[in-house]
Amino acid sequence: MSRIGRMPISIPAGVDVKIEGDNVVTVKGPKGTLTQQMHPDMAIAQEGAELLVTRPNDAKENRSLHGLTRALVNNMVVGVTDGYKKELDVNGVGYRVAKEGKRLVMNIGYSHQVFVDEIDGITIDVPSANKIVISGIDKQLVGQFAAEVRAKKPPEPYKGKGIKYTDEVIRRKEGKTGVKKK
Repeated sequence: MSRIGRMPISIPAGVDVKIEGDNVVTVKGPKGTLTQQMHPDMAIAQEGAELLVTRPNDAKENRSLHGLTRALVNNMVVGVTDGYKKELDVNGVGYRVAKEGKRLVMNIGYSHQVFVDEIDGITIDVPSANKIVISGIDKQLVGQFAAEVRAKKPPEPYKGKGIKYTDEVIRRKEGKTGVKKK
């Protein structure tokens, strides 16, 4: 039995969950509404203030989908109550970011400025010139958008310049020694 899949999902107060035909799960909470279609083999049932995900049999595909389905539904419940956020740091001499309206403007070592527009469901916040906070209710969307912003200038291993996640550790390399062997 899947250790993740068999755990019940507690539904906090103020969150409304609807399970419609074809396993379409809609979760409505204080921060917004999320809808996602789950695999038709998984059975999602609401019992009081808890959601339970069960599988029809122990076939390999169903075992794989069991924990996945439970995690996706739990991410939706957490997203509409607390939301998700990713923090990015910008390191480098002269590297800085700013927000103009709904657009992120980055000076990251190129001959031109790099612009990234906010998309639906994502909020970009710039608390300082070297920090970006991306937040939203959809965990997948927040993570994907943060990865796209980071990809504009990934950190390099010699000086650590670039855009990195706040909790990311960059493995540093030693540069050239400058001594020639004959």
